[in-house]
Amino acid sequence: MFNEKSFRLDGKVALVTGASYGIGFAIASGLAAYGAKIVFNDINQELVDKGISAYKTSGIPAHGYVCDVTDENAVNGMVSSIEKDVGIIDILVNNAGIIKRIPMCEMSVEDFRKVIDIDLNAPFIVSKAVLPSMIKKGHGKIINICSMMSELGRETVSAYAAAKGGLKMLTRNICSEFGHANIQCNGLGPGYIETPQTAPLREKQADGSRHPFDAFILAKTPAERWGTTEDLMGPAVFLASDASNFVNGHILYVDGGILAYIGKQP
Repeated sequence: MFNEKSFRLDGKVALVTGASYGIGFAIASGLAAYGAKIVFNDINQELVDKGISAYKTSGIPAHGYVCDVTDENAVNGMVSSIEKDVGIIDILVNNAGIIKRIPMCEMSVEDFRKVIDIDLNAPFIVSKAVLPSMIKKGHGKIINICSMMSELGRETVSAYAAAKGGLKMLTRNICSEFGHANIQCNGLGPGYIETPQTAPLREKQADGSRHPFDAFILAKTPAERWGTTEDLMGPAVFLASDASNFVNGHILYVDGGILAYIGKQP
């Protein structure tokens, strides 16, 4: 029978990749608030230490690992260590990612491949590493951090859009292949979110007007605001919890309505 406890994550081990700060940190914090044990990784010890300090400040016990999620051997080693140190991973959030804003004809093949490697190949590698134990346990949740670029194109983000579009289809394929094992794989697609990285795009101009990109986003968003990292917490908890046990292969866009909206008439 459904009740509010269906949203609880008590005792469940959640691995959130690239969660030393930003969206990954916020999602991990939301999962922790509902009882999950948080495990995260980052590319170097400095970032892991930064994350551990941030979680400690927030009162969240967290386990951090240095791991390059594009390295299959390193990922397998990390997952093995997590299983020994903390327990079987119940929830995987494939959050680690990069974007390179470069016009397509100016973008090197190396840069294109790097974005694909981190944003698409890595979720495949990490999911592949955690799936056997999830199958053995009889339940698991995988959440892939997709994007509005899983649906839309935009100038200068050819590699990112290709990767995020591919991640949408990887999400659906994991659902198709492992749904019988009581594993749910869904995507979470953030809209434009207030983060330190987007702060320059929201700064007021010298004459007090909005930054042109800020004005563009507000005009395209029915909510008429940027999202916050807190806006992603509830949807992530839902997709990680038993409340979503019959939701599979779905991409939940948290975008203030951008994808539903054609925009204001000039």
